Amino acid sequence: MTKRLFVGNLSFDTTEDTLRDAFAEWGASSAAIPTGETGRPRGFGFVEVDDEKAEAAIASMNGSMLDGRAITVNEARPRPERNGFGGGGRSGGGRSFGGGGKFRGGRW
Repeated sequence: MTKRLFVGNLSFDTTEDTLRDAFAEWGASSAAIPTGETGRPRGFGFVEVDDEKAEAAIASMNGSMLDGRAITVNEARPRPERNGFGGGGRSGGGRSFGGGGKFRGGRW
């Protein structure tokens, strides 16, 4: 079995191969670094390590330097479900109330 670890504060120069190699001691089987819409890395990644070695990997690698950056390592959590409305954090599914974000009364 493997366990997925979150690795934060990655350099934009870090590759998936570099990330996997950094965790090879703990049986890293794969690594992924998500990119944004522009194709630029988002500054974090995920690596899968042997289940029984995950805690040792976290203890050893959290705060260590990788490509000139002190990385953060912890167990990956499931991504929260999205409600499909988007809206950038506003309530009401992103609906705007009049101009400039002000509610002007009346109907929408």
